[in-house]
Amino acid sequence: QVHLRESGGGSVQSGGSLRLSCVLSEYEDTRYYLGWGWFRQSPGKEREAVAAIGSTDRTEYADSVKGRFTISQDSNKDTLYLQMNNLQPEDTAMYYCAMDPRMGGWPLLTSSSYKFWGQGTQVSVSL
Repeated sequence: QVHLRESGGGSVQSGGSLRLSCVLSEYEDTRYYLGWGWFRQSPGKEREAVAAIGSTDRTEYADSVKGRFTISQDSNKDTLYLQMNNLQPEDTAMYYCAMDPRMGGWPLLTSSSYKFWGQGTQVSVSL
């Protein structure tokens, strides 16, 4: 049973920073084709993509976070990170980690591309 566990959420003021982590466990298959990313959802809104990294280490970002957020992973693909700088109130949401073991050519910023999801970590940004 693949397990994704997010951490690092919290409450910050506008302009602040947070670093989210997502730890992958209970996954024994090859990680060569693995891709994963971050999505977020706030009350009353649809889930939206934030950033993702594919099996070839190619990264993609939502326009709303470009230049402020950075996605990265450790060399073993055990942990996914999201460094969030200059946070704004509109970034307030539950942030979810998602992973697919056979990412291939699937679009990175589409939620249906991912098979496994974490439980989420809350990010709250105040003025």
